[in-house]
Amino acid sequence: MSITEPVPAATTGSLPTPTSRTAHPTHHGAVHTPPSGPGPDDGPRRSWAVLALALAAQVLVVLDISVVNTALPSIGRSLRLESSDLQWLVTAYLLLSGGGLLLGGRIADLLPRRRVFLTGLGVFTLASLLSGFAGGAATLIAARAGQGLGAALMTPAALSIIMTAYSGAQRTRGLALWGAVGSLAIAGGVLLGGALTTWAGWQLIFWINVPIGVVALIVGWRILPKDTTARAGLTQFDLPGALTVIGGLTALMFGLGGTAASGWLSLRTLAALAVSAVLLTVFVLIERRAARPLIPPHTWKVTTLVSGTTVMLGVTGILVGTVFLCSIFFQTVMGYSALLAGLAFLPLALAITVGTHVAGRLAARLAPRTIAALGLALSAIGATLLSTVPGAARFVPDLLPGLLVLGLGVGMVFVAVSVSAMAGIPADHAGMASGLLMTGHEVGAALGVAVLSAVAATAGSLTNADGVVAGFSRGFIVAAVIAALVAVVAFVRMPSTRVASGGGRMHMH
Repeated sequence: MSITEPVPAATTGSLPTPTSRTAHPTHHGAVHTPPSGPGPDDGPRRSWAVLALALAAQVLVVLDISVVNTALPSIGRSLRLESSDLQWLVTAYLLLSGGGLLLGGRIADLLPRRRVFLTGLGVFTLASLLSGFAGGAATLIAARAGQGLGAALMTPAALSIIMTAYSGAQRTRGLALWGAVGSLAIAGGVLLGGALTTWAGWQLIFWINVPIGVVALIVGWRILPKDTTARAGLTQFDLPGALTVIGGLTALMFGLGGTAASGWLSLRTLAALAVSAVLLTVFVLIERRAARPLIPPHTWKVTTLVSGTTVMLGVTGILVGTVFLCSIFFQTVMGYSALLAGLAFLPLALAITVGTHVAGRLAARLAPRTIAALGLALSAIGATLLSTVPGAARFVPDLLPGLLVLGLGVGMVFVAVSVSAMAGIPADHAGMASGLLMTGHEVGAALGVAVLSAVAATAGSLTNADGVVAGFSRGFIVAAVIAALVAVVAFVRMPSTRVASGGGRMHMH
């Protein structure tokens, strides 16, 4: 299962198999591989039911990144939690989901994907039920960690199921929808969390997952295709690599998650980042010597996947950081309730929807790198507009333009990345690749909140209106700079030719 053949450094990730057609260099120097599978209108049309199930699971996972934000004050009052406990309600989920995605992806490659998906969905549903019944900080934080564990199993399995269940135009459309719901669910989670908390109490933001999860389990048991190929046993795991990468990413996200409360130079933050650096270094050394590494070594030369993961990290950080800063601004400066703060994010969600539609139309004519760079440029403009918001801000003239422009750009980027990053990934490595891509998503979410909140806090306290106004401006200036830098990465490293519907094939044996 490891990669043993050398891979040219300039590839876009679509490496021809011995039976595929010859790849031809483009005038940009990238390699374009003609489709080796069915084209847009060839091959059998499969039911969309499997895609709908996978997307429903993705919505549940991504919603739980942001749905808690507007409910945190209510949860704190109900359970009498400290501010540090509230932070852990968000961080615990990201720690387990982000830290475990690579392992979850490898499990999806070694074991039947149907079984892995249903197991992850079951764990997530049970943890959601327990979250709503929690009577204290320890129970709720542990249940949130359980949700993260379920998400780490479910997400890469769901994406690899899309990769293996569909081909041609259906696969391209499915990947585009995957990217679209990933961005929409982050913005929509704030609205849903505010509405449910106001109308029915904070417990419902967790309990609403339960009936959806139960129905998805029943439907999945009936419609998900059973794997027909032999699967390797758990003895073929790179267990030391799995433990070190999970530990390293967990330490990284622990350190980042505490910067807002402890500061970047605190002993807690520096120690966590140092532990993370040591563990991730050990992981790299283990991977170089492992007979069956967790991440095949030449994966890092598959530029479609690596560049897509990098851009995914950046754009998710910008989006989640925007939601975090705006949520504080709405409730602290403008005096919005949790429900009204959630409703204020509706234009952002609608703009993301428009952005995904625009990207889908442009994909037939423009390369993924062009679409992503254009989307990130729009995100930078939107962030710049938000950085000029005054203390006596009104929503429509002062905040709405920036949110609309930023949302339009983010929607475009998510679609471009989701379609291009997985191009040419063979079925037996789809779990690993999707785990790597979604690790960028989860780490980006934690990094976006940590960086933008830390930058904002340098201008003043985020607990009073004056500090929030100053911090809001400074945070979005940095967000605009990040968007511009990631746009350069996208344009230089992402595919310079359109991704064929059939997809190329990457030789990874």
